[in-house]
Amino acid sequence: MPHPCGQPPHPPPGTWQHGGVTAATHSTLFPQVPDTPDAVLDGLDPEQREVALALHGPVCVLAGAGTGKTRAITHRIAYGVRAGILQPATVLAVTFTNRAAGEMRGRLRQLGATGVQARTFHSAALRQLQYFWPKAVGGELPRLLERKVQLVSEAAARCQIRLDRTELRDATSEIEWAKVTQTVPADYAAAVVKAQRDAPRDPAELAQIYSTYEQLKRDRSVIDFEDVLLLMVGILQDRADIAEHVRGQYQHFVVDEYQDVSPLQQRLLDLWVGDRDDLCVVGDASQTIYSFTGATPDHLLNFRTRHPGATVVKLVRDYRSTPQVVHLANGLLSQARGKAADHRLELVSQRDKGPEPVYTEYGDEPTEAESTARRIRDLIAAGVPAGEIAVLYRVNSQSEVYEQALADAGVPYQLRGAERFFERAEVREAGTALRGAARAGGNDSLLDGAGDLASQVRAVLSTKGWTTRPPAGSGAVRDRWESLAALVRLAEDFEAARPGVTLTDLVRELDERAAAQHAPTVQGVTLASLHAAKGLEWDAVFLVGLTEGMMPIAYAKTDEQVEEERRLLYVGITRARVHLSLSWALSRSPGGRASRRATRFLNGLRPGSGAVGARGGTGGGGGIDRGTARAAAHRTPAVERKPRSPVRCRVCGRTLTDAGEMKLMRCEDCPSDMDEGLYERLHDWRAAQAALLGQPDFCVFTEKTLMAIAEAVPSTEGELVVIAGVGNRKLNRFGTDVLAICAGETVGDEAAQGTHET
Repeated sequence: MPHPCGQPPHPPPGTWQHGGVTAATHSTLFPQVPDTPDAVLDGLDPEQREVALALHGPVCVLAGAGTGKTRAITHRIAYGVRAGILQPATVLAVTFTNRAAGEMRGRLRQLGATGVQARTFHSAALRQLQYFWPKAVGGELPRLLERKVQLVSEAAARCQIRLDRTELRDATSEIEWAKVTQTVPADYAAAVVKAQRDAPRDPAELAQIYSTYEQLKRDRSVIDFEDVLLLMVGILQDRADIAEHVRGQYQHFVVDEYQDVSPLQQRLLDLWVGDRDDLCVVGDASQTIYSFTGATPDHLLNFRTRHPGATVVKLVRDYRSTPQVVHLANGLLSQARGKAADHRLELVSQRDKGPEPVYTEYGDEPTEAESTARRIRDLIAAGVPAGEIAVLYRVNSQSEVYEQALADAGVPYQLRGAERFFERAEVREAGTALRGAARAGGNDSLLDGAGDLASQVRAVLSTKGWTTRPPAGSGAVRDRWESLAALVRLAEDFEAARPGVTLTDLVRELDERAAAQHAPTVQGVTLASLHAAKGLEWDAVFLVGLTEGMMPIAYAKTDEQVEEERRLLYVGITRARVHLSLSWALSRSPGGRASRRATRFLNGLRPGSGAVGARGGTGGGGGIDRGTARAAAHRTPAVERKPRSPVRCRVCGRTLTDAGEMKLMRCEDCPSDMDEGLYERLHDWRAAQAALLGQPDFCVFTEKTLMAIAEAVPSTEGELVVIAGVGNRKLNRFGTDVLAICAGETVGDEAAQGTHET
């Protein structure tokens, strides 16, 4: 109950000291809703509790990775609501992704704090814009442009500027950056110079495209996502009555990931808050990794200057990672420079000791990928769930070699950034089937003999493709099975947490989770870029491709750009709970010149790398495993191959960067000289081979590799092995068949069976 004077009560003594703290990141899947307001505070550590009790005035929470920041702020909101200090409808919590907002809504629901608005900046602004537009402007709100790329392409064409796909994507990103930094087309070129930003092409050309794009939007009465924020800012600035209406509705604001706010988002927040001070912000300057989108940590770092009376709480108890992982993360930041580094948080692990990080150097990228896949397979065999393992890389184009290696190893995987769980076709179908079975109750013959909830769910989903054993390999069939298996596990956990629940209760739970985008875990190794991994965590993390030019990325020129790359690696390291592997390859392909070196960020941290000038940091421990010799012992001697960097189109000569085009050795748009008959024969052979091995077709060769073979028509092993996607391993396994097919020979079942791995 709240204190008679309206102040929150002090926590009872002894709770935390006597072992009452619960993990910040490993919570029960279906916790019981706390009985009382004070029960909401149970299990919080002293600093988290301080956050939860600081319900008035400006509050700044500096929260390191894995310290339970989302836990602290959701318990703060829930405690305020449950104690009657905060009215749910007057609280607006904003963050930056739909996933984060969904997680926040899910946690608030579990704490009994319903009715609180938890949204992204764009979602909150769009909701307000739709409501106030008729009053402020009149008529209907212009149509929202879901994807601006097509309109940017048309704008470039009108300016007689030709953009390829990569350049078009870059131009679109530049327009987005300009708008969130409140830069108009006429000022774009000057803003690029001031920000020391590397524009992807002539700033004058980009300004022209930007201006034309804006004109096209006006002509067609459409707005983009950045306009949603800009227009709402304009309305709140020009219409005092609407501004007062909004401030009357929302009186308490919470901003998660505050280090990621852009100038435009900060302006909108200022207008929401007005001259009040009921604002709580949470962030970590050491996790600022989105400056290319306009994000800046300055608002977080200057919060105390803008709000001199603010309560500042630092969360440094890391509940996520072992001391070994935390030691490396602290060591990495100890070498950092700049304003964000001056405010770095020294994390203190709260977990038991774990294995040391493993550093491995490989001769080439395929060997790095194959070895990583084998180690992942070993971890899964040792009991680590596939869904608790991630492979993280700097750029998305690095994923293909790992997709192939995991497929070859028979390890299921999922690419981060795929469609939302509850929007998947199989999940929608499963929901419909479960809803129908719940309505039918005992009249559904499917449920005959299925006594408990989990058995009922398994019976219903068996009609949609779920089986007790997963299908072999990866691909669409396995993806569908994994989605259904996630629903089965959810039902099992739901029943274990709340005995006696019915199918109707589960359907209601699924509906609530879908509304909050609170998805269950799909079991498959996650492949993701370091940027996409922000906010996530796994038991085992493999950081791959850690070479100079990739980490830091080659176009990071200024000191601040390099420091942001360091922070990006820090984010990657702190995603790991227990197992952490860091690796790099000396060359791109087998037989290539070993011209690469490990990232400078690991100097002084990995054994044998020598000391560097650090600011109070110590070198990270851990054994080094030089994988080149060991991997080579298990491989057939390599066929001599020429280095393939840079890769150029064999038709027009343009340098290729797209992974698919590099496999074909030509631009996607350049004419193909593929032997159609040969391609069909290879396609049929691949299908038979995949069936024989019990794996998806792409585990033998991908479509692009088949096309490349049909275009090159190799006649020797040397000509075949240099085709991207073949490599020595697949040469040994399938080379005889492929060369025979290319020579016009017939390959029968006996020959196919002879291609098993030796």
